[in-house]
Amino acid sequence: MKKILITGKDSYIGSNVKAYLEQYSDKYYIEELDVRDDSWKQFDFSKFDVVYHVAGLAHSTPKEEHRALYYRVNTDLTYDIAKKAKECGVGQFIFMSSIIVYGSGEIGRDRIITSETELTPDNFYGDSKKQAEIKLNSLDSESFKVVILRPPMIYGYKSKGNYPLLAKFAKKTPIFPSYNNKRSMLYVGNLAEFIKLMIDNDERGLFFPQNSEYASSMQLIKEIAELYNHKIIFTKIFNPFIKLFNKQVYVNKVFGNLIIDMKLSEYKQDYCIYSLKDSIKMTEMK
Repeated sequence: MKKILITGKDSYIGSNVKAYLEQYSDKYYIEELDVRDDSWKQFDFSKFDVVYHVAGLAHSTPKEEHRALYYRVNTDLTYDIAKKAKECGVGQFIFMSSIIVYGSGEIGRDRIITSETELTPDNFYGDSKKQAEIKLNSLDSESFKVVILRPPMIYGYKSKGNYPLLAKFAKKTPIFPSYNNKRSMLYVGNLAEFIKLMIDNDERGLFFPQNSEYASSMQLIKEIAELYNHKIIFTKIFNPFIKLFNKQVYVNKVFGNLIIDMKLSEYKQDYCIYSLKDSIKMTEMK
């Protein structure tokens, strides 16, 4: 039986992964640890085989006055927990980084993340994740296997971020642009299966989990609207305006392209157990 410690009690991702792994009660023992104060320093890590670190601060446009806090939580806390885990004999450390380490690139231009893409974070949120990766890699060894994940937008039932905003829009709007863009996304159920495989196969290294198919804003709006029997007219009349204003952050966020090369996300076992269509249905109707 693998004993897993999730550092980041009651987090969205941690709670979902915990619930998923608990289906296999004969294979895993899972415990969550609150790391919002220093009490974790007295916690005994030695009985665990794996630490899955999900605690952190996330915001696409963080405020300048929070700069030091981001580095303290996303970088220093991550490293300190990993260091303690290694000292206590834990064999594997799984870190939730983010595609944010690549930055958004030049606004208004398509982005494809490949193996050649450089890390150019836009702000200290992205840089704090990048610095955490650098520090974690210094701890990596045969006896302490570090796994770093750089996922795209994660969504699921009661998730936060862009998805629920699009979902809310899909239930109300009578009209939407017929504009095809491409976005990498990751359903939380597929992420949970990927974490399971990381643990089962005792992996180490850098990984890019994502759904097996790209999504577009129009496709998401259409799928969600159909679930609620809401009629939407899709028209190309707005497309010239989208192209004209594609350098605006909000327009770029909704209609721009941001994808991870599918080759980076290939794994020896299939972890995308939910299709995009099924994942949207589960997210909306759970």
